[in-house]
Amino acid sequence: MRRALCLPCVLIVLSIAACGDAADKSFVRVEGSQSWTIGNREVERTVQFVPNLGLFTGRLVDLLHKQDFLVSKGRPALAGEFSFQCDGHLLNGAHAGGRPDFDFLSADNERIPGGELLTVRLRARSFPLEVSVFYRVYDGHAAFRKQLTIHNSGSEAVRISRLSVEAISPSLGPENEIVLGAGYGTTPREIFYTGRSEDAALTISSAISGEGVALINGVPGYMKRTEVAGWDMPDRFRVAMMYDTDLMPFERSIAPGETFTSADVSLVVFKAGKGFEDPHWRLPAYTSEVLMRRGETKNSQQRSSPWIYNTWEPFERHINQATTRQLIEVAGKMGFDIFTIDDGWQQEYGENAVNRQAFPDGLAPIQAAVEEHHMRLGLWVPMAAIGTGTAEYRQHPEWAAVDIAGKPKTTMTAAGSKVVMCLATPYRDLAAERINKLIEQYHLAYVKLDLTTIFNAYGEAPGCWAKGHLHATWAESLGRIYEGIEYITHKIYARHPDVLLDLTFELWGQKHVIDAGLITTGDLDWMSNVQDSSGDSAGPIQARTLLYQRALGMPADAMLIGNLHADVPSKEESFATAIGSSPLLLGDLRKLSAEDQAWYQEKIRWFKELRQKTSVNESFFPLGNWRQPSAADWDGFARFSQAGAGVIALFKNKSQARSAIVTLPLLPPGKFRLRSIITGQDIGLFSSAQMARGIVIPFSREKTVEIVEVNASVR
Repeated sequence: MRRALCLPCVLIVLSIAACGDAADKSFVRVEGSQSWTIGNREVERTVQFVPNLGLFTGRLVDLLHKQDFLVSKGRPALAGEFSFQCDGHLLNGAHAGGRPDFDFLSADNERIPGGELLTVRLRARSFPLEVSVFYRVYDGHAAFRKQLTIHNSGSEAVRISRLSVEAISPSLGPENEIVLGAGYGTTPREIFYTGRSEDAALTISSAISGEGVALINGVPGYMKRTEVAGWDMPDRFRVAMMYDTDLMPFERSIAPGETFTSADVSLVVFKAGKGFEDPHWRLPAYTSEVLMRRGETKNSQQRSSPWIYNTWEPFERHINQATTRQLIEVAGKMGFDIFTIDDGWQQEYGENAVNRQAFPDGLAPIQAAVEEHHMRLGLWVPMAAIGTGTAEYRQHPEWAAVDIAGKPKTTMTAAGSKVVMCLATPYRDLAAERINKLIEQYHLAYVKLDLTTIFNAYGEAPGCWAKGHLHATWAESLGRIYEGIEYITHKIYARHPDVLLDLTFELWGQKHVIDAGLITTGDLDWMSNVQDSSGDSAGPIQARTLLYQRALGMPADAMLIGNLHADVPSKEESFATAIGSSPLLLGDLRKLSAEDQAWYQEKIRWFKELRQKTSVNESFFPLGNWRQPSAADWDGFARFSQAGAGVIALFKNKSQARSAIVTLPLLPPGKFRLRSIITGQDIGLFSSAQMARGIVIPFSREKTVEIVEVNASVR
């Protein structure tokens, strides 16, 4: 814990780079300034409050390389730190000049589990608002996590908009040496850029030194906006991680005595090409161990992803009792951990009554059969899309979301048109209770929460225009509905902390989306519905396209990439693709031969044992033609722990490649023993230097897939 440094008379030399202000140099000598430092062995951040400037970050330091990212040509930079509009008036955490918007109240550092927390409290001068700014660091992670609360201490409601949680102006070198990775840190873009819903983890770095900063914006889904202004100044860029202001604008009314808590955002410092400091190590480790809800546990068995079977394809809503019993027997033999019945088990969306035509004996015997085969039951549940005949809708039709024409909003589903309930109403309490009862009744290990909430992924209009809900306007409904999802999951976790909640891409509102807001609100993200009904379908190669593009910026263990079929050739490709993320398989397991069932049993057992002893969540390395996997070239991935153990998966596809040259320059020093999981044969013992130069791994003549277990030998 670091004590605050009181600076009664401090000289601060600032190169002013606040948003909208021209570059300038200012010399300020004031009394009553204060400074606090929060950090660990990797990074430090010094936050200052100067009475005639406000709150700002004075230092952002990579301790390993003694690099202050805020200093350029010997001058530090002042940026706004945070900002928002209150009733149309812009308030900044710091001003480059003039009268500041906030007075200092108090600050304290405290130790938290696995890290440190700095809290700085401010009072607005023009409005009855108190703002608390929270800065967190975590042991072993070169990252800063930041969040705001805004408390209305007045007697009237206020309206907040255009909220920026982080506003900072780093320097990584000359402007013409800077590169930006958009999307999930993997898509090269221009350095003057607006990040939107799929820009969950931008990376900004020097092409020369490799020094960089990753920007992880935890604002959920379509509400997020990340501004990077890299063309304004020759030696630095401006960053704002914020809520959106235009496409799906943020508004929030705060009643007297109420406190609004923002999403959190993260800055992760890295050095590309420098061992464990490279983003392929730092980002996966941080997102999976800190941001993921399950990352908080130190129990490797709980952190490891379970093997999930799901009935959706090919059975869809035609699943029934007899088929389910047959599937349970095979899934148990294969080694699945969770057996999930998707849509079709229920009589109506929004009720827990079982479809007795499909399951005449109910689900209790199904649950018993699942557990007899050493699995746990999972169920598909719609969160907000329910039938108009349900008791919840009949008793409270006013809780339905309303479109711009004033009509109840509906969405098309596999069961026809359903009404969409607004999660900014007391409906959310009924939904949470319904799901809790279902978990208790059937001892569920996993719940797939699905269908439209805020924005239908296939083009239906977002939000709610109703009067009398918890939102005052349509714009406010957008954020309030995302808050409603979090409200429901928190109420479920309060009673069932070990249940796995899957927030699908349809529920979050966009195809293939995953972001920090989702993985802190739930456990998993059914990220896609890749078509995989035959050997010529989009299948595993498209699933890997999604994986490779996202696994740098978001944890692979949070991704459920549906709908890979276990019974569609080849089993090696389906299995090898599945172990790149959270393992999920569908298909008619009854079509598998006894030999294939035994093959899956052996390989699933192997991977479970590997996960128990190896934290492969600590890195992700795409290989080969990973930027756009195609049938014409080989692709692959590697997942390693910092101890040097892990797995490599390689896919020949329809290329004529006889082997793959695998280059892994970022492994720890030592020697590595490689063994083929496909053939059971040893491949060889290689040094880290050889791995860095590239080693040749052959494809067998019969198989187009190779899976390699890597173990660190004696160093």
